[in-house]
Amino acid sequence: MSKLAEVKELTEKGKQKLIAEAVKGALAEGNEATLILDTMIAAMAIVGDKFKRSEIFVPEMLMAAHTMKKGVEVLQPLLASQASVSLGTCIIGTVAGDLHDIGKNLVTLMIESAGFKVIDLGVDVSTDKFIEAINSTPECKIVALSCLLTTTMPALLDTVKGLIDAGLKEKVKIIVGGAPITKAYADEIGAHGYAEDAASAADLAKSIIA
Repeated sequence: MSKLAEVKELTEKGKQKLIAEAVKGALAEGNEATLILDTMIAAMAIVGDKFKRSEIFVPEMLMAAHTMKKGVEVLQPLLASQASVSLGTCIIGTVAGDLHDIGKNLVTLMIESAGFKVIDLGVDVSTDKFIEAINSTPECKIVALSCLLTTTMPALLDTVKGLIDAGLKEKVKIIVGGAPITKAYADEIGAHGYAEDAASAADLAKSIIA
């Protein structure tokens, strides 16, 4: 098995302790850092598909995402020197009044694994903080809003409205998700897109900027 194929397999299986050496081996074989990155992104796409088909579950997807992250750490200096261009920047956060972050963190990992740079604003993020972050990040293409409580759905509504009122809907794509959120609600409040899980969020992020 080539080291590149090994990188793909280890990423899919979530072998965090082995990935760094495999990435180094793939580099030693003469593979470009960007090709190795693309290989890990392809592996994560397979992981996402398996998750959507309920062949694997959140723990396995988290292990795969963390494995890719460790592999990317090895590649980072080389990617920087090759001026590798990501798909763009995504700003993510859980809306005001909501302190849940597990789902948001998983979405962050999956969107990063899809090839985006992610700026995570954390939890209980005000509308003003989202607006400030977008305005100070010219390369931002997507803002992802997480809402895990029915009681904070009004905050999600207010955040989307605030972004629209600030004229940012024309500048960035607004995507939303979380346990109580539906596509109908996302459409109703004016979001560009809705994802029901982390794997779908990664697919949505790629498709919405195409």
